[in-house]
Amino acid sequence: MEEKEAKQTLYLVMGGRVTDPRDVTFADPESIHVAGVFSDYDSAVDAWRANAQRTVDDAEMKYVVVHLHKLLDPAA
Repeated sequence: MEEKEAKQTLYLVMGGRVTDPRDVTFADPESIHVAGVFSDYDSAVDAWRANAQRTVDDAEMKYVVVHLHKLLDPAA
């Protein structure tokens, strides 16, 4: 039997100023801060938390974790 290779997971952590704190529409997409790309969810959450806590006093700043592997292979 052939062993199936595990799919690579990638997570992008990014943030910036949003037009509405209840939404994820960035006011100026060119100024989005990319905190990094991570291969495991726990590391991505740690980076998200660090950046979100750094900007906690600014209600218009939002950081998100994007599951890049889902975007790269939508059929999965």
